[in-house]
Amino acid sequence: MTTVAEPVVEIETMSDLLERLGDIAPGRVLVKPAPGTATVQDVIAIHSRTGRLCELLDGTLVEKAMGLRESILAGAILAALRGYVMPRQLGLVSGESGMMRLFAGLVRIPDVAFVSWDHIPGRRVPSEPVPQLVPSIAVEVLSESNTRGEMERKRREYFKAGVEVVWIVDPESRTVDVYTSLQKLITLTEMDTLDGGAVLPGFTLPLRDLFSELDLAAPQP
Repeated sequence: MTTVAEPVVEIETMSDLLERLGDIAPGRVLVKPAPGTATVQDVIAIHSRTGRLCELLDGTLVEKAMGLRESILAGAILAALRGYVMPRQLGLVSGESGMMRLFAGLVRIPDVAFVSWDHIPGRRVPSEPVPQLVPSIAVEVLSESNTRGEMERKRREYFKAGVEVVWIVDPESRTVDVYTSLQKLITLTEMDTLDGGAVLPGFTLPLRDLFSELDLAAPQP
């Protein structure tokens, strides 16, 4: 099985480890099992035992960053994608707990993912809790604790694995960065419409409609 190679950084201190993981906050790094020794089975076990969602990087469990606003946006994107994909029988759409093994020893959990049937062994829903899958579209909704380094590493891994498009959704700036490769980036604003490009021709999502989810309020009595 293919493995993903990150730039070699000698790990001697927690600071070295955090830098390698993308300068993330230490509170997101689990120390049991010890960093460098964790496996996919540990990802499954901690989720079964505590409900915590962790990604697996370099033998280290890193808790997934998520908040209410991020979950609301992810849910809206999932609903839009699912409403387009399922009637056309194009593949599967997963949400913010959909764990995927991109490479041996690397588990990522996109906030939303579209996986074409062509990328799914046997063209059936996998039975494993952490299947080896490569999404066609990976969506990440930025949380406060996500760092620039973390997101850069995620993009490198996604494209190395074979992901075709990565959407980075920013609730603060209300923008979506659309990557079709590490170097090819288009930033969309609320005035624009997100589309599926060559991966999902015909899919569209007006970003004004998406970000208006953050402005919802109960009707006055």
